Amino acid sequence: MAPGPASDPPDLPSVELVLDGRAREVAGFPVRRVLPQRVRRSLGPFVFLDHLGPHKGDELAPGDGMEVGPHPHIGLATVTYLLDGELLHRDSLGSAQVIRAGDVNWMIAGRGVAHSERSTPEARARGGCTHGVQTWVALPRDREDMAPAFEHHPASTLPVVVRPGVTLRVIAGNAYGVTAPTRVLAPTLYVHATFERGATLALDDGHRARGVYVVDGELELAGRTFGGATLAVVRPEAAVTLHARTAANVMLVGGAPLDGPRHMWWNFVSTSKDRIEQAKTDWRDGRFAEVAGDLGERVPLPAG
Repeated sequence: MAPGPASDPPDLPSVELVLDGRAREVAGFPVRRVLPQRVRRSLGPFVFLDHLGPHKGDELAPGDGMEVGPHPHIGLATVTYLLDGELLHRDSLGSAQVIRAGDVNWMIAGRGVAHSERSTPEARARGGCTHGVQTWVALPRDREDMAPAFEHHPASTLPVVVRPGVTLRVIAGNAYGVTAPTRVLAPTLYVHATFERGATLALDDGHRARGVYVVDGELELAGRTFGGATLAVVRPEAAVTLHARTAANVMLVGGAPLDGPRHMWWNFVSTSKDRIEQAKTDWRDGRFAEVAGDLGERVPLPAG
């Protein structure tokens, strides 16, 4: 995997690293992959960040949709958050849940789970935009093999903090004096911030690892303007103020550093390479439970 752009010029003492999202496709759907990259494998507990649309040409025609069939995970929690559109989540625990803009789907894979994510029939019929962020959080070492679980938190249940020109929805963990209902297993910072043009915000200083991902719009940070699909990794303990040069959607991401290195292969995350090899064999040999509503379907194990 080629490294993403990185910079740490002297005029940006508060910024440790800058990463641009790299164009990828997931089941034919365009995304920008921000984490992992060669120069940065994780940010706090987050080991994966995909930005789903909207990019030029990403509007879905009526009849088209996102189709991610049943696939497995271990050792992580997936976090799906949409800014526009809707998806249907199904998993091997029996969950079937539509997620809409502002909601949170939080799935703990633990010792093993399979799931699918697809456009709903209604969204497919009307076409339009599917826009959001999917992240993976590595589970703490002593919880990697816990029982899998799924939670859905509607937008109305998430805490919201309002500052002049800025609305902060706390998706997971704690920030700005409030705590999300999402069952995190380590200190976590995950916030959706919507800025009006000209608004300013001091970045929450309660977490050691912090990053500012600009979904869209332009944000000034430490003397430089960052556009969409850019992640600025902030130095620990740096005092940072964000200035919106335009209206902007921004994700604040971070938390406590991981309690040791992680190995990642395909959809598997673990402290043990042997555990990943076992997960490969289990998926290949059909030992993961099937996804209700998607019986007989599964994404094949990649070669290699």
